[in-house]
Amino acid sequence: MTETSPILPFGLWPSPVTGSFLAHRLRLDDVQWSGDGEHLIWLEGRPNGQGVLVTTTPGGARRDLTTEQWVRGGVGYGGGEFTTWKDQIVFAEKQGRLYRCGLHHQAPQPLTPAFGYAAAPAISPDGQWVVYVWTDHQTDLLALVDLKGNLWPIKLIQGADFYMQPTWHPSGQMLAWVEWYHPNMPWEATWLKIGTLEGNPPQLKREEILAGDGQVTVTHPQFSPDGRFLTYITNQGDWDQLILLDLETHQRRVLVEGEGVLLRYPAWVQGMRSVGWSPGGQRVYYLRNYGGQATLWWVEVPSGHAHLVETSPYTWLAQLAVSPSREEVAVLASAPDTPDRILRWDGESWHIVAHSDSEHLPPFYLARPQPLTWQAEDGLTVHAWYYPPTHPQVRGEGRPPAIVNVHGGPTSVAYVRYNPEIAYFTSRGYAWVELNYRGSSGFGRTYQSALNGKWGVSDVEDAVALAQRLDEEGLADGQRLVIRGGSAGGYTVLNVLARYPECYRAGICLYGVSNLFTLAMETHKFESRYTDGLVGPLPQAAQAYRERSPIYYADQIKRPLAVFQGAEDRVVPPNQSETIVEALRRRGVPCIYRLYPGEGHGFRKAETLSDYLQTVEAFLKEHVLFSA
Repeated sequence: MTETSPILPFGLWPSPVTGSFLAHRLRLDDVQWSGDGEHLIWLEGRPNGQGVLVTTTPGGARRDLTTEQWVRGGVGYGGGEFTTWKDQIVFAEKQGRLYRCGLHHQAPQPLTPAFGYAAAPAISPDGQWVVYVWTDHQTDLLALVDLKGNLWPIKLIQGADFYMQPTWHPSGQMLAWVEWYHPNMPWEATWLKIGTLEGNPPQLKREEILAGDGQVTVTHPQFSPDGRFLTYITNQGDWDQLILLDLETHQRRVLVEGEGVLLRYPAWVQGMRSVGWSPGGQRVYYLRNYGGQATLWWVEVPSGHAHLVETSPYTWLAQLAVSPSREEVAVLASAPDTPDRILRWDGESWHIVAHSDSEHLPPFYLARPQPLTWQAEDGLTVHAWYYPPTHPQVRGEGRPPAIVNVHGGPTSVAYVRYNPEIAYFTSRGYAWVELNYRGSSGFGRTYQSALNGKWGVSDVEDAVALAQRLDEEGLADGQRLVIRGGSAGGYTVLNVLARYPECYRAGICLYGVSNLFTLAMETHKFESRYTDGLVGPLPQAAQAYRERSPIYYADQIKRPLAVFQGAEDRVVPPNQSETIVEALRRRGVPCIYRLYPGEGHGFRKAETLSDYLQTVEAFLKEHVLFSA
C-alpha cells in the first residue's frame, strides 16, 4: 500500500482471503518421531473435522496412516492422540477406543473395547504394554492393555480426580505420572508421582510423591535415556523451573531457571510437550514462552549452560519432539504472516515437513501485530496485540472499525501465531485486537491469578479500557468497535454488552456462557469446579454468581448480537446461548443465532466455518458499517 493506492471504505476492501479458503485448510495438531527416530508422524485435522495420522514415503510424498478412524483424544478437551514404538503407532479414536497400526501399511486394529474414552497412550520400552488415561466422564484413571490387544484392559492407578502424562522408565519397571484433584485446575496445583511395577501383567506395588504440595504445578515428567534422571517443570513464584532429579541420590538441581519466562502452556489438553531429552542424555531441549510467543532452547545437562536455537521468523512453537536416535527435533510452528507448519531441525538448519494450507496467499495480506499495554487500577500492566488493516493495493481514510477479540479459557492467552480469521478481516479493512486481560496465561503466575474471584469483573474492565485506549490513540473508530469472543471470551462479550451498553457497537458471541449457575452444574467434569476459584464456591458465592451472570441483566443489552453455537457442545451446552437469544428477541434487540449440528466446543467442519464467516461479515455490514 502506498499514498497513491486507491482509497476504499474500511471493511469493504477486496480480499483473496475467502471463507472457502479458511474452511478448507488443514489443521496441524501434533507431531512425533517413530520409535526408531527415522520417520515423522503427525496429526492433521481435515476440513470434514476428521483427525488423520500422516507420514511421508521414502520419496517424500505424504501418506495417510489412518483412513476410516477419526483420531482424537477423548479425555477432557482432547489431545494426547497417539504415541509410537519402533514402527508401531497406538492412537485414540473419537468413539473412545485405542487402536494400533504400523508405519508399513498395517491396518489399524482395536486394542480396547468401546467403553469409555482414552488419551495419552504410552508404550512400554519392551513393546508389550500400553498405559493410557481413561475416563467415563465421571471416573478418571490410568489403565493398561497389552500391545496386541489380546487381554482385557486393567485398572492400573486410580484414586485421583484427574491424570495426565504417564511416562515409562527405560527399565519398564517404573512409571511416572501427574495427577490432581478438585477444585484445582492443572495449572494451579498438581502432584508428580512415581510408581514401581511388578508382575505380568504389571501391577502397581509402590508409589511415592516426587513433587507437589497443593500450592504449585508440576508437569512434563521425562526420564533420561539411561534412566538415572527425571526432569520435570514446576513453578517457583511467578515463573517456571526445569528440575533435574537424580533417582539414585535423590538430589535435585535447577537445570533451567525460567526467570521472566514460562516453560509450558496451561494444560488444557492431554499430551502437551515442551521438554525432551537428547538420545545421548547430554542435552535437554525445551520451549520458553512469554506473552504468547515462544523460542526453542537446549541446556547442557552436566554444565547447565543454555543455548538458543534460532527459529526466526516463527513466533509460536508447540509440541516439541526430540528424535530418539539423533540430535534432531521437530515442532509445530507459525507466525502471524506464516501459516502453521511442521518443522524439522537437523542440528544446523530447519526443514519444512508439512504445511497447513497451500500457502498461496501472499504474505503482504497478513497483518503483523503491534503490542499495546496500559496499567489497570490494581497496578498490573494489561496486554493486547493490535493487528492493523492490511492490504497491498488499497488504503482507507480516517480510523478503521475494529474487532476486539477476547480469548477463551479464561486461563489462556492470545498466541502470536497464524490465524486466518484475523487475515480475513484485516485484509478487508478492519483492525483486529487480541486482548490478554488480567488472568491470561503467559505473563507470570501473579498475572494469571489476578482473575481469581474476579471473573466477570476484571476481564470486563480490561475490555472497556481497551476500547477507550483504541479510540484515544486513534487506532480505531470509537463508534465502530465490535467485541468478539468464544467460550469464556463469549461470557466477557455478554457481560460487557450488559454492563457497558454504549462501549461497543455490536457483539459476536461463540458458545459463550450466559449463566454461571448452569455452567457450574452442567459443564464437563474437567471444568466442573473451575468457577470455585474464578468466582467462588457454591452455595457461599451464590450472590456473585447471580451478579456476574449476563442472563440476569439481558434487559440491559441494547446492541446487536450474533450468537454461534455447536449443537453437541458439552462444555457450554446450547441452552447457554438460547436463553440469551430468547431474552434479546423478546425485546426486539437485533440478534442472529446459528446452531450448528455435529459441532462441539469449537467448530471444525468446513461448511460450519464458511457459514460462520459469511454470517459475521453480513452482520458487521448491517450493524457496524452501514448503521446510522
